[in-house]
Amino acid sequence: MVVGLMIGRFQPPHKGHISAIKNLLKKVDMLIIGVGSAQKCFFQNNPFTAGERISMLKAALEEERVEYSRYMLIPIQDVDDNRLWVAHVVSLVPRFDIVYTNDRLSNYLFKNAGFDARLFEEYDRSVYSSTEVRRRMRDDEDWRSLVPESIAKIIDEIKGVERVKFIEAQSLK
Repeated sequence: MVVGLMIGRFQPPHKGHISAIKNLLKKVDMLIIGVGSAQKCFFQNNPFTAGERISMLKAALEEERVEYSRYMLIPIQDVDDNRLWVAHVVSLVPRFDIVYTNDRLSNYLFKNAGFDARLFEEYDRSVYSSTEVRRRMRDDEDWRSLVPESIAKIIDEIKGVERVKFIEAQSLK
């Protein structure tokens, strides 16, 4: 059985993330999805809690009819020390065979530690970006078209747009 690991912040998850997960599941039998920066929330670049992001990912993958037995969602806190990052991640997740990332530093760190690490471009980052979703929320533009319907529903339930706007306003003071 081939087990893959994908790590992202998912602030919030968008259609590109879900597409990438579905494509990676064509390459592996099980995908561990690490929800990074798990300790960070209510910040400009990290407005949502790890629990909220895990709920969003689970809802979107259910919406896409992805079998729950094919993936695992695990919160991963930052250590803010690149020398320790790989060992930290390995200590938190089950055994894996391949690391998939679109972050060049993470790819380098995992390769340097002897792992099979692969860069992937599974979606168009010029269209799908959590930064763009948050910007559109802040600026009252259409953000819903960038996220699955189930994620938009959760964002509405937790008053996510209001949170993003409040955090942005506080950062300008």
